[in-house]
Amino acid sequence: MLTRLKVNGFKNLLEVDVRFGPFTCVAGANGVGKSNLFDAITFLSALADKSLVDAAASVRAEEGRTADIRSLFHRVGDEYDDVMSFEAEMIVPHEGWDDLGQGAVASITFLRYSVSLAYRSDEGLRAAGSLALTKEELSHINLGDAHESLIFPHSANWRRSVVGGRRTAPFISTEGEGSGRVIKLHQDGRSGRTLSRLAANLPRTVLSSANAAENPTALLARREMQSWRLLQLEPSALRRPDEFKAPARLGNDGAHLPATLYQLAHGRMSLTSGTPAVDQPANGRTTRIYAQVANRLAQLIEDVYTVHVDPDEKRELLTLYVTGKDRTPHPARALSDGTLRFLALAVVELDPEAQGLLCLEEPENGIHPQRIPAMLRLLQDIAVDSKEPVGSDNPLRQVIVNTHSPAVVGQVPDDSLLMAELHESVQQGKRFNQVSFACLPGTWREKAPGDVHTVSRGQLLAYLNPIMSTGPQPEHRRVVDRSDLQMLLPFPDRATTETQ
Repeated sequence: MLTRLKVNGFKNLLEVDVRFGPFTCVAGANGVGKSNLFDAITFLSALADKSLVDAAASVRAEEGRTADIRSLFHRVGDEYDDVMSFEAEMIVPHEGWDDLGQGAVASITFLRYSVSLAYRSDEGLRAAGSLALTKEELSHINLGDAHESLIFPHSANWRRSVVGGRRTAPFISTEGEGSGRVIKLHQDGRSGRTLSRLAANLPRTVLSSANAAENPTALLARREMQSWRLLQLEPSALRRPDEFKAPARLGNDGAHLPATLYQLAHGRMSLTSGTPAVDQPANGRTTRIYAQVANRLAQLIEDVYTVHVDPDEKRELLTLYVTGKDRTPHPARALSDGTLRFLALAVVELDPEAQGLLCLEEPENGIHPQRIPAMLRLLQDIAVDSKEPVGSDNPLRQVIVNTHSPAVVGQVPDDSLLMAELHESVQQGKRFNQVSFACLPGTWREKAPGDVHTVSRGQLLAYLNPIMSTGPQPEHRRVVDRSDLQMLLPFPDRATTETQ
C-alpha cells in the first residue's frame, strides 16, 4: 500500500508530495498532470522489475510509448533537468515468495524507498540516452512513528494487522560521491554480509535483485511495488473468450476476464489440468460467486438475471455470458464498453488474490451519469476497509482514480479528493507551470505537517458547475438556457459563485 509519494523532476512534477488513503480520486482539467502522477507510480513499479532503460521505455509519452529517456525529465523551454528523484512510503506484505518460489518474511512492514536517477548521454544512442542510478535507499519507519505517518482514518486493529516488526539499520544505503558512489544491499540478519555495488555500473536498481534467502524485506518491498498497476481496461480485450489454459489473473488491459471469473467461481485448481470441471454439480461457492457478480452488475444495468462463464469443450474456450431477465444469454462480445469495465472491476472486488495498488483513469467512461455512484461504490469496495483488520475477506488493496468529470467529483467522499492544479513558477529566470495536488479544507490531508495546499470554495464550485457561462451568448439556445429549467438548476449564476 502506497501511503505517501514524493516526486521531483519527473515530467511536470516538481516538489510534489502526495499522501494516499485506501481510496483516492485525483481530479483536474485535461493536461494538468493527473496522468503524470500515474506515470510516476508505474515507473517506480517498473524500476522494481526491469532494467533502468526498459523501465523508462515503459512510461507513456504523449503519442504512446516512448524511447526518448530525456522526455521523462522536467523541462523548461529547451532545457531539461538532469536528475529526477522519488520517495515512497509503503506498507509491504508480511510474507511472500521470490522468483524461485522461496518464501520470505519481512522483518518490518512499514518502509521508505527512495531513488534518484540522472540522465546520461550515450555515444551509441545519442537520441535516447540512458539513466544512471545516483541514489537508492530502503529504510524502515519506526512503529512508534506509524500513527504520525498513517494520518488517514483507520482503526488501531487495522494498523496492527498491517504494521509490524522491528529494524534498526537500513536495508539499502548509498555512500560516496561521483564515480566512487556505492550502493549497498544489507542482509536482514545482523551477521549477514553486505553486498556493495558501484552505482555507475548498475543497469538496474539494487532492489530489483533482492531475493528471499538474504534480503526478504527488500524482496517484499519489491513485490509490493510490482503490484502497483495501471488498469487500462480495453473493451476488445474484455470481449475475448479465453482458452482453457489461460492465466486466471485479470490483465492490465482486461484480458482473461472469463478465466479469472471461472476459476474464482469454481476454485483456483479447476483449470490446472487444462480441462475445466464442467461436469461438477453447482455448489455453494459457484452459485455464490456468480450471484454476487450478477447482483453487483444489476446496480449498473437493470436487465440482469445471471452472470456465468460457459466452458466449450470442443473449442476449449471459456466465454462470459450475461443473461437478461427474459432469460436471453448475451455473450461478452455483445455487451457495452461500460458494462464490461464494470463487470471486470466487480470480479476484481471478489478476488482475494487481486491485491496491491490499482490505478484507473476516468472510471466514468461509458457509464451513464445516474450510474456513476454505483461505479464509485464498487471502486471504494475494492479498496481495503481501514476500519477492519486485513484478512482474506479484507485484502490489502488500494485504488487511485483520476477524472475530469464534475459528476464524479460531486459524488466521491470529500476526504478522498485531490484537485490537480497548475501554478506558475520561476526557475533560472524562466516562467513555467507546475502541478500541485490540493485537498479540501477540513479533511485529514490538511492535518499533514508541512506546506499543504487546499482548494478554495470558489474553485470547487466552478469545477462542479462547468456548464454556466458568462461569455458571449451562443447562436443556438442551449438546453441549460431553457427558462423552464433555470430555477431548477443548482447553480443558476456562475458569476456569483466565482466571486465567493
